[in-house]
Amino acid sequence: MTRIVEANFATSATGVSDSLPDDTSEVVFLGRSNVGKSSFINALCNKKGLAKSSSTPGKTRLINFFNIVFLKDKEKFIARFVDLPGFGYARVSKSMKNEWQRNLTNFLEKRSSIRIFVQLLDARHPNLEIDFSVNELLRKNKRGDQKIIQIFTKADKLNQKEMFALKKDFPSSIMVSNSKKTHIDKALELIFNSLFFEGKSNDNI
Repeated sequence: MTRIVEANFATSATGVSDSLPDDTSEVVFLGRSNVGKSSFINALCNKKGLAKSSSTPGKTRLINFFNIVFLKDKEKFIARFVDLPGFGYARVSKSMKNEWQRNLTNFLEKRSSIRIFVQLLDARHPNLEIDFSVNELLRKNKRGDQKIIQIFTKADKLNQKEMFALKKDFPSSIMVSNSKKTHIDKALELIFNSLFFEGKSNDNI
């Protein structure tokens, strides 16, 4: 069983220029505002309040870095989690939105230490154009040593029929509930194995 035994906030940055050195393999978490990104990171790390979410979706503009230590079969593995600002901001000016978009795109394209992109989607709204656009951007720019993992949050909000339909449309994706901790361990195992034990591999979508 894989566990995260240490998880600590490292620093915040506005983009590539003031980020930490590219010296540690990174897992980047991205998704629309209010998708439950911070709650998912906290659930993975089993540490409440590690990644903080704003009461106003889209207010957080910084890229946050966390130092992570995994434990697997008594061996420790070091990595870094990167929490990106949510996209799809509703309450900012167009010019500010464009600036954030440029900063995030530049970070995703030029950050050499990124190994995994974890794209979070709301299970209740699985076919939004903005999510497809972000996934297309990731696929277009990812390198051979990088992987995209799609994870649906808020799965506990679906009824059985809706869950069946979602699994049919996205058979390889993981459906989680942050509040109930459903399939959090499965998501953690996939992230860990993709980071440390897989070479050039296909995405899980």
